[in-house]
This record gives sequence, structure tokens and C-alpha cells, in this order.
Amino acid sequence: MSESYTDTIAYFTGLAAQGRFGRLRRGLEKEGLRIDRAGRISSVPHPHALGSKLTHPYITTDYSEALLEFITPVCSLPGDAMEFLADLHRYTYRQLDAELIWPASMPAGLDGNDSVVIADYGRSNVGYMKHVYRRGLDVRYGRIMQSIAGIHYNVSLPDELWQLLRERDGDNEGTLDDYRSRRFFGLIRQFRRHSWLLLYLFGASPALDRSFLPDGSVPKKLREHGRRTLVSPYATSLRMSDLGYQNKVQQQLKICFNSLANYVNTLRHAISTPWPAYEALGVKKGSDWQQLNANILQIENEYYSDIRPKRVTRHNETPSQALESHGVEYVEVRCLDLDPFLPLGIDEQRLRFLDAFLVWCLLSESPWIPDEECDRLDDNRRLVVERGRDPALRLEQNGRQRSVADWGHEIFAELAQAAELLDTLEEGSPHAEAVAAFTPWLDDPALTPSGRLLARLEASGEEFIEATLALAEEQAQAFREQAMQPAREENLNQLVETSHRQQRDIEAAESESFDDFLEAYFANAREPRVAKAQPGERQ
Repeated sequence: MSESYTDTIAYFTGLAAQGRFGRLRRGLEKEGLRIDRAGRISSVPHPHALGSKLTHPYITTDYSEALLEFITPVCSLPGDAMEFLADLHRYTYRQLDAELIWPASMPAGLDGNDSVVIADYGRSNVGYMKHVYRRGLDVRYGRIMQSIAGIHYNVSLPDELWQLLRERDGDNEGTLDDYRSRRFFGLIRQFRRHSWLLLYLFGASPALDRSFLPDGSVPKKLREHGRRTLVSPYATSLRMSDLGYQNKVQQQLKICFNSLANYVNTLRHAISTPWPAYEALGVKKGSDWQQLNANILQIENEYYSDIRPKRVTRHNETPSQALESHGVEYVEVRCLDLDPFLPLGIDEQRLRFLDAFLVWCLLSESPWIPDEECDRLDDNRRLVVERGRDPALRLEQNGRQRSVADWGHEIFAELAQAAELLDTLEEGSPHAEAVAAFTPWLDDPALTPSGRLLARLEASGEEFIEATLALAEEQAQAFREQAMQPAREENLNQLVETSHRQQRDIEAAESESFDDFLEAYFANAREPRVAKAQPGERQ
């Protein structure tokens, strides 16, 4: 265990006891496919009774009309975020009639590419841009990949912490925003070095339905189970494998998160640089838009990664410009599968564990990642995704070969210290209990969600769709029977009409053509933004 890490934990534990540490703040984004009672993806448009998917702050869609996305507000307590997410499910089930929400990351039954209906966000320029962006994803990667669901965990660290960290580091270079961004990128690098641990613990997609591979091919890594199911015996997360969210074109970007400037400049290069294969697809067919442009990335959101630096954007800012102007505000963890055994796909104990993991990433030493290490990190990640529960698996750490359990126990020892630090703000020890609860999973892969799902399929002989549909039915019945907070239910009722009215107002105010709108958007997106010094800070 690093002596400097232990000293840092001790330093902040004393400050936390004085009430000077503050609480983490978090929000959840949770996706889930709407399905029919036979376990097939829904072909019904997003229900009008759920509000406008363009303007509703909490209930929208991701790629397709069928892919619901629930968004919680920022919460100081994990339990508050979970309860809000639960109420969004309860409310939605009151509007779904006979439909269900699929509880797994790998999709329900599909009927080819066209069965995944691209989401329609209305007649406004901003709404049509969202739709055309999704058309571009279709022509580049196909729609089936976009039917996969997951959870994004957005976390910001206490405002009080940054100045305390800066004082301890003796770092007076630039503004406090500059310092916060540097430390956030250190957190991200440490996360990337060890995200394999989260994929092992919480990966929950070792199986898929044959309809996910419409050409009928069966990759060598998969074996047949029943008539319709394909499984990978030791896989943790097929969602995060080369069957899921992967893009070989993006791999040449080589973003290893060593600095904010490198990250922003690389993304700006990608949204400005044509790619021959995408040029061959065509941006338009006649007057019909096929994609926003033929560049490596249409927009920054197209870049896939396990974790992203984020900042809330202001008017007329792209995500990179917001980061460039004001620095990193929070991180978005993107490697979390839906656990089909949990009604919300995740639970409070896992949020507590993730909080300890992120604080550990922040307070640990995290040097820059050279290119050769970047490649090794990708290899470790791939190995755990494909073979994480294989007892013979070995990962590489600084030239050493380590088992998941051996390396994992070493990390858990340090996570326990981060958990104790966070628990100084709590009644009881919820973070320490979370770390303790998942410790046995290191030695027994059968306890993990991927292990449990595969064991169920093998023991019962069920198809993947059959087993997951049974879980969806159970969860739907429970949500439909549960009461909601009355004030929240009333607020959601009001938001339905408010969001539809807001969409109508946006469309009525439209004056420029979509071509002109898009040209202005990308002209603005190519402009670098200069960070402004804070009062009392020097540039």
C-alpha cells in the first residue's frame, strides 16, 4: 500500500471529522428497452403520456423510440438518487399499458436493423439534428448496436475538497479551475488503469439472443445454448466487448486522458477531419440527410469511452468548449451494465462502492499514461470483458502477471481506506459495508451478476429472452403496485404537458433552415474557447 496514499487518507479523515470534506454529488442515467409481452423490442412510438422526449428533464429516449432513458437530478445522498429513479419507473409503468421495460443490457428480440426505430425529436432544428445524428450512427455502425442499454453514473466531488487538495499539493499553477481539471484527469487515468475491476464485479451480460447477430454468424468466443441463445462461458460484459460499444475508427484517436488540452484538441480534430469510409457513405442523398458530416466523429458524443470528463454546457457551447472555458465539473462513468436481477439495474450499495472507487482514484498517485501503457490497459480491459471469470486469466501490471483476485484484493485494501474516509460523514459505515460485501466476489466469480445469469441459464435450460422476460414481468408487477411520492407524481404529471408545450414553442420559434443551422453549429464548434480567470486568480 502506498505510503503517500495512506498519509493523504489520514489527512482528509481529520478534515472530514471537522466537517470540512463535504459530500459527493451524483446523478444517474439509466436506459431500458420497451418490449412487448413476447420479449420483442417495441415498435410503438415513445408514449405521449410520458412527455416530450426532446424537452422532458427526467424521461427521454436514447437512440431509438423504444430505448427509454431515465435521468435523476443531482443528489447528495445515494438513496435519494435511487428513490427518484424508482419513482420514474413507477410513473412510467402507469403509462405503458401492456409493455415492459427490459432489465438487461443486451437487447430483447430483434427483427433486423429496421426493428430498431430511430428516435424522432420533432420538427425543430435541434430536434432534427438529434435525429440525423442517430441516422449517422445507423449508416456507420448499424442500429442493432444502439439497442444495447446501460447505466451512466455522474459524480462531482465536494467544492470544499478542491481547495484543500490544492493546499496540500502546494500547487499554485494557474486557476483553481485549472487545478481541478488536472486532478480530475488524474482520477480518470487511475480509473482507466483499473476499470477492469468494475467490469469484473458488475458486468452482467455474458449471453445474448441470436437476433443480435442478424447475419446468422456465431463468433468463436460464443457457444450455443438452446435454440436462440449464445453465451460466452467466462465473459463478464459482452456489452463492452467488440460485439457492443466499439469503434475501430475511433481507436486511432489515442485519447489516454493525460491533459484537458490534449483531450479537447483530439476531439476537435476528430469532429473536423473527414474519414474516407464515411465520405463514401454520403452525407446527403438528394435533400435527405444520412449523417451530420463525414468526419471521424459527427459530434463529440459519438466518442465511446469507459469514463468522460464533463461540464454542464451553457448556451451556444459544445461539451469541449464548456470544458475548455471552465474546466472539468464532474465525471461520467459509462461502463456499468444493467444487472437484470435488480429492479433498477443497480442498487445503493453499488453506488457506495463506486463512490469509494472514485475517491480512491482521485487520492492515489496517477502519472501520465504513455502510448505503450495505453495499449496494455486496453488489453486488460478486453481480457476481463471476454474472460473475466476464467481462473486461468492473468492481467498485466507493470510487467507482472496478476490474477483478478490477487490484484483485486490489493485494490480493495486501499478502497477500504477511502470507504472509511467517506463514512466519517455518515451514520454507520455504508461505504465500508459496500466494500466488504463485494470482497467475496473476487474469489468466487459465481457471485457476480454475469456468473449468476449464466448459472441460471445453465441450471434451468431457459433461453436468455425467456429468463430475462420472467424477471421483467416480476419487476413490472412490483413497480405497478408500489406507491409514489405524491408530490413527485404531481410534478411528473405537470411535466408531461409542460415538456410538450416547450417543444411546440421551440418549433414555432424556428426561423433558419436546417442547413444554415448545422453550418453555424459546426463553425462554432471548431472555435477554441479561452478559460477566464476567477477573481483573485492569475492566468
